[in-house]
Amino acid sequence: MGWNLQTAEELAAALRTGEVTSAELTDEAIIRIEREDKAVNAVCVPDFDRARAAARGADRARARGEDRPLLGIPVTVKECYNVAGLPTTWGMPPYRNHIPAEDAVQVSRLKAAGAVVLGKTNVPLGLQDVQSFNEIYGTTNNPWDHGRTPGGSSGGSAAALASGFGALSIGSDIAGSLRTPAHFCGVYAHKPTLGLAATRGMVPPPAPALPADLDLAVVGPMARSARDLTLLLDVMAGPDPLTLGVAHHLTLPPARHERLCDFRVLVLDEHPLIPTGSAVRAGVNRVADALADGGARVDRHSPLLPDLAEAGTLYTQLLFSSSPARFPVEMEQLRNRAAGLSADDQGLDAARLRGIVLSHRDWIEANNRRELHRHGWRQLFAEFDAVLCPITPTPAFPHDHNPDLMERRIDIDGVTCPYFDQLVWAGLATMPGLPATAVPTGRSPEGLPVGVQLIGPMSEDRTPLRLAELLEQKIGGFQPPE
Repeated sequence: MGWNLQTAEELAAALRTGEVTSAELTDEAIIRIEREDKAVNAVCVPDFDRARAAARGADRARARGEDRPLLGIPVTVKECYNVAGLPTTWGMPPYRNHIPAEDAVQVSRLKAAGAVVLGKTNVPLGLQDVQSFNEIYGTTNNPWDHGRTPGGSSGGSAAALASGFGALSIGSDIAGSLRTPAHFCGVYAHKPTLGLAATRGMVPPPAPALPADLDLAVVGPMARSARDLTLLLDVMAGPDPLTLGVAHHLTLPPARHERLCDFRVLVLDEHPLIPTGSAVRAGVNRVADALADGGARVDRHSPLLPDLAEAGTLYTQLLFSSSPARFPVEMEQLRNRAAGLSADDQGLDAARLRGIVLSHRDWIEANNRRELHRHGWRQLFAEFDAVLCPITPTPAFPHDHNPDLMERRIDIDGVTCPYFDQLVWAGLATMPGLPATAVPTGRSPEGLPVGVQLIGPMSEDRTPLRLAELLEQKIGGFQPPE
């Protein structure tokens, strides 16, 4: 039988019983990538020789009686993570030959858990897009429809998983970069609680790999099943040993409930700042119906929900305030444009412009408003266990390489909206730093995957992950593209 579309959990069981070896799994994955990735272009930096050597090492370790969580399982890694001996470019042509000497913390953790790294997956320029293309590695296509994007910035990882190129992948997320590609490609992803998983070595070149408390951004697992997300999160979770002096593993609280009928879920499918496409609304409703059918308490409204319009604006300002520090822009011109904005202009375009030129003092004020939102979420999660909502308003959209990102538009059932407005749903979990699990819900009328996110309480990552697992049992999960 072919192993390429099995879950990591299934592969681990087969490896333990000796039904298959890691060398066989790795060869099969490499053959599949060599045969099928020309059309998808997900694995931009193959590392097949070292993968085969690691697989043989895993088989020897197992023969000695060792067992580790990912021993012998083929995986991929998003291009933005440092892997010793491979280029880390973030898709930026000046750094096409930037080769770090040391693995990122999460790559070290994967290897320590016994995983076999097949190579690195494609990203957009500077990780700054909802698509995955750059001048160095070209364009990654959606495995369901090559004329569409797999999403970004972890688009290569999601496309690789949907195509059967490895059982797991690691990505990162500041604006839906784990969740949007999962939604567009029909796979699973989990955005952990802010700060839960160390990020050192997931850094734009040529910056040194130092421990950092990133604002908004997280690293997290991607997989073809909900249980695999938990398996990989357990490998990834925990602070940076450099900041503690000792390796320390975090114990996350258990899921609030084990049975579907015990969950209390708030369902959202409308946002004041952007329309929701019918295919995505239908996906939210499929899950809401499955929850109700399973005996869960499902509500559509709560006075405890923080103001969505303010949350979207605040998120947009915080997100765009961080990018000029990493990617220089023409500040003087932008400051003049921001100064010319009317005080009444509370649109997202204005929020992006204000964010880019935000002063430190104004950032502190925005951060204080974020703390009020966090407090609101704490109160909400005393009444609910999870919030079910869209990840973006539409399924995967056609490739759009217009170099002026501000000119791009997204079509939502015939209504055109500014391209970056689609980030507000992802930002709902990102701005307060909450965990969110992306789960597939079935197909759109055109046959494209549709996903939703389950947002959970701060530091209670196991709650949305458990809910994802129960939903997978009830409505099904990953389906391979035809």
